[in-house]
Amino acid sequence: MRPEKILIWNDFNWDGVSPELRSSTLDRYQFVQGADNLKRATIAFGKPDPDALKDALNLRWIQLTSAGHAPYDGADIRAIFKERGITLTNSSAVYAEPCAEHLFAMMLALARCLPRAWDNQRGARAWDHEGQREQSFLLQQQKVLLLGYGAIARRLAEMLAPFQMQIFALRRHPSKENKVTMIAKDQLSKVLSEADHIVNALPENDSTRHFVDAQFLDHVKPQARLYNIGRGNTVDQTALLSALRDGRLAAAYLDVTTPEPLPPDNPLWSAPNCYISPHSGGGHRDEYTRLLHHFLDNLKKFEKDGELTDRVA
Repeated sequence: MRPEKILIWNDFNWDGVSPELRSSTLDRYQFVQGADNLKRATIAFGKPDPDALKDALNLRWIQLTSAGHAPYDGADIRAIFKERGITLTNSSAVYAEPCAEHLFAMMLALARCLPRAWDNQRGARAWDHEGQREQSFLLQQQKVLLLGYGAIARRLAEMLAPFQMQIFALRRHPSKENKVTMIAKDQLSKVLSEADHIVNALPENDSTRHFVDAQFLDHVKPQARLYNIGRGNTVDQTALLSALRDGRLAAAYLDVTTPEPLPPDNPLWSAPNCYISPHSGGGHRDEYTRLLHHFLDNLKKFEKDGELTDRVA
C-alpha cells in the first residue's frame, strides 16, 4: 500500500511554471485549495488568510511565497504558532538576487546619469555633452548605508564589494561581518551624515513604520540618494517629498510605496529626481519556477525533519 500523501493547501499560480514541472509536482504531492481544505492541511504553500489559521488545527508548516511576513507577525498569530508548533518560512532566497540586482542597476544608472539622458531624449534632445559628464560620478570608494541586513542587503553587499565601497549596515543586533561595518541605532546619525547611498530594506513592523522620517532626513547630506525596496510604510512619504523639493536629498528610488498602487495624482510621481517602479524589484521571468523549487527543496527537508531554509518563526 502506498503511503498517504501529505495534504498541502496552496494558492500558488501554477500557470507560471512549465507543464512538465507542474505535472510532475502534482503527481507526487496532494495539493488542495479553499478555506475548508486549509483546516485539513498539514502544510500551507502561499499566503493563507491569517484569520483562518486559528481553525487550521492540523497545520504544521507555512511556506510563504513572499519575502515579507508582516501579516503573520502579530502577537495572536505568533501565539498560535508557538502553541501548535507551526513553522513559518518565507521566500527570501528566491527574491534576494532579483531585488539586489534591481537596486544595483539603479545605483549604477544614477551614478552614470542615465535617467537624465533618457529625460533629455524624450524632451529637448539637447547634446549636453559637458553637463552629462560633469554630473556623472564613480561608485568606487563611496559610502553605502544599508538599513537592515537580511538576504537582500547581504546579496547587494556582495555585488558592491568589487567597487571598494565603504559599506555600513544598521542591524538590531550588530555582529562582525566581513567587509561590512555593522552599526547600532545610536551610531546612525553620524553614518547618515556621511553616506552617499542609503538603501532601505527594512521589513514592515511596529518598530520600522516611518523609520525614514523628517528627523532621519535632516541628518542626510544633500548629495545622498535614497533607495527603498523594503516596504512603503517604512518611509514617511510627506517628509521625503519635502526633502526632494527642497534639494535636501539628491534623488530617491522607490520600488515600494504607500499605498500600492500609487495613485496617478500622487505628488511623488512628479517630484524632482524621484524614480518609481511598481513593486517589481523581486520580479523575474522564472519567478514562479524558482518559488516552486524553493518550496520543494524545503518540503524534502520537512519530510526528513530537517532544518528548513528561510525560517522566520
